[in-house]
Amino acid sequence: MKTFQIPEFYRSPLISKIKIRQRVNDPRKQNNAPAYIDFGPVAFYIARHFGFCYGVENAIEISFKALDENPGRRIYLLSQMIHNPEVNKDLTESGVQFLQDTEGKQLIPFDTLTKEDVVIIPAFGTTVEIEKKLQEKNIEIKKYNTTCPFVERVWKKSEQIGKEEYTIIIHGKYKHEETRATFSRSVLNAPSVVVRDLEEAKKLGEYLTEKKGPDFFYEEFKEKYSEGFDVNKHLQRVGVINQTTMLATETQEIADYFKNLISEKYGVENVKQHFADTRDTLCYATNENQDATYGLLESDADFAIVVGGYNSSNTSHLVELLERKFKTYFISSEREIENENSIHHFDYPHQQKLNSFNFIPKKEKVKIILTSGASCPDAAVERVLRKLLGYFKGVKTDEQALLIYT
Repeated sequence: MKTFQIPEFYRSPLISKIKIRQRVNDPRKQNNAPAYIDFGPVAFYIARHFGFCYGVENAIEISFKALDENPGRRIYLLSQMIHNPEVNKDLTESGVQFLQDTEGKQLIPFDTLTKEDVVIIPAFGTTVEIEKKLQEKNIEIKKYNTTCPFVERVWKKSEQIGKEEYTIIIHGKYKHEETRATFSRSVLNAPSVVVRDLEEAKKLGEYLTEKKGPDFFYEEFKEKYSEGFDVNKHLQRVGVINQTTMLATETQEIADYFKNLISEKYGVENVKQHFADTRDTLCYATNENQDATYGLLESDADFAIVVGGYNSSNTSHLVELLERKFKTYFISSEREIENENSIHHFDYPHQQKLNSFNFIPKKEKVKIILTSGASCPDAAVERVLRKLLGYFKGVKTDEQALLIYT
C-alpha cells in the first residue's frame, strides 16, 4: 500500500513500534488480538488496528501540499477535511478556511470565490451540485480533491445497480457529508432513500410489504428520499449500499433484512430479480478497526478509552461496540482527562459532554483498553497513554514494557 508524506508531529514513536511488531507478528492480518503493553502498575490493551487510514493520510498529504504549493493564495476546504479537531485546527491555523460546516451550512458564500482561489474537497467527497458550482467559477477541483477512493467505490456501485434499475437504499446518516455526497450521485441513476439503522430499515420494510400505506412514507422519511420517489413502484427492486464508516454488522443486517423480505414477497427463486447483491461496501479500515474492537472485547480490562473527534462516525461505532462490555470513555484528546479522578467524555447517542469521577479503579494493577478512530493521529493516542501513566508510581520504561510484548 502507498506510503504518504504526513507531518511528523502526527506520528508516535511508541505507537509506531507497537504497530510494526503487530505487522511483523501478523503480516496477513489474521489475528485481531490486541497488543498487551505492561508498565507494571498499569497495562494497556492496544487495538490491533486503529488510527489514520489510507483515505485520511491521502487527504492530509494533499491538503498540506496545497498549502506548500500556493503561498499567498486563498485556500479553502469545503468543510472539515476529516472529523478530527486536531487536524482541522492545524489546517485553519495554517490559513485554510472552511466554506461550510459539517451539515452543509454555508460559512463563506460561494459568490466570493474566484478562479484564483484553491478549494480542497474533503475525504468524504462532495455533492454533484457543489462540484458544478465550483466548475462554473472555473475553480480547479481535481488537483486537490482528497475524496477517499473507498467512498468513490461506493459511488461506482450505486451507479452500477442504479443503471440496472434497482432502487438504492443507503445505510448512513443523512446529514453526514459522505452520505449527502453519495445520495447526490445515486439519484442521478435511480430512486434513492436513506436509512439510519436497522430500526429505520424495518420502518421502510413496512412499505415494501405494504403493511403501511404509501402516504405515511413521505412524512416518516422526510428529506431522506429522492424527488419523485414512488413507494408503490420503487421498492420492488432494491440494493443496499452504505456510508463507509457505518457499523459493518448493521449494514449486513440491513441487507439481509431486505433480502428476506424480498424472498417472502416474491419467492426465493426470484430474489436475484428483485435484490441487488452489493456485498460489503465498507472501507477496509472501517472493517479492520471494528474487527480489532471485537478482539478487545475478549480482554479483561477495567475500562476503555476511545480517542477521536466527537463528530466522527467511525469512532462512534468503536465506542458503541466497547460499551457492550466495558465502561467506555470517548474523548477527543488528553486534555479531557482533568486529573486521576476526573475525566470529561462524550455521550454520542445523546450528543452531550459528561464528567465522570474516580474513573481509574483503586487496585494493584489497572488494565486499560486504548484505541482510536480512523481520523485520529497516533500522536494523540500516545499523549493519552502518557497522561494516564503519570497517575501511577513505579511505571516501567517503554523498553521494559515492550519487552513483554513479543
